[in-house]
Amino acid sequence: MEEAEAQLSELDLLSSMFPNEDEFIVTDQLALAELKDYAERPASEMPSSKIQFTLNVKLEVPDVNTVPLSLSCCFPFKYPAVPPEITVRSPSLSRLQQNQLNTDLKTYLKRNCTGEVCVLSAREWVTDHAAAYISKEPFSSPSVTSDKLSNGVIFTRLWIYSHHIYNKQKRRNVIDWAQELSLSGFSMPGKPGVICVEGPQISCEEFWARIRRLTWQRILIRHREDFSLEGTDAEMQTLRKFPAFEEKVFDAHGARGNHMDLGQLYHFLDEKGCADVFQMYFGVEGC
Repeated sequence: MEEAEAQLSELDLLSSMFPNEDEFIVTDQLALAELKDYAERPASEMPSSKIQFTLNVKLEVPDVNTVPLSLSCCFPFKYPAVPPEITVRSPSLSRLQQNQLNTDLKTYLKRNCTGEVCVLSAREWVTDHAAAYISKEPFSSPSVTSDKLSNGVIFTRLWIYSHHIYNKQKRRNVIDWAQELSLSGFSMPGKPGVICVEGPQISCEEFWARIRRLTWQRILIRHREDFSLEGTDAEMQTLRKFPAFEEKVFDAHGARGNHMDLGQLYHFLDEKGCADVFQMYFGVEGC
């Protein structure tokens, strides 16, 4: 109970310090709902899922300009009695640089982040030290450079439909793979299941290849959007409808609590400028 209350307090603090949706994103809303329920009703069952969230940082690096960093964070059930799990990712880091940064961050967490909430301290450590791991030479992620065509880079947005998404491991895979491939978008678990990913075409296709290999009752690409670019990162960012990738839960209901409020889904899509996709998914116009 003490750990649950400490985790919720830290999440509230992060939410107040980083109110913009592109700075702080809770990627598993069901886990958050379980944690709140457990904190409010001590007799309820222990949460079955760990809290997962992302902190996005724009780092100013001399001779490199602004470098985007994402901190993918996970609270173990015993946090803050044990350190949090934090992984730093950035398209400006090579695989070797990224591995070294995360190894050193893990060492810092073990030495300094046991017994006290420490996500802000970890974020400060990353902003203070990450520049030392970034090459001063221009660097592009393999997913972008390998997708260069004669007319530039292809930016892709996939709208994936599944009969349902219940399995916790599948839901975890969706989030982890999207973040690993630096894709933005969202997933809606339950029945039906909806996944949207956007980013470099080769990364989207790799995501789809991994997802379709899992066992599904039914899964398909309902709609696809492709845009040819000149290849600049700034150009790609202007096409993104979503700041990061997160799991969205819309007032789950039904006998198993697995049917989402499609009206809320429509309004969410409408806010992102994607309302037309709703009819492609469900054959009716939203309201």
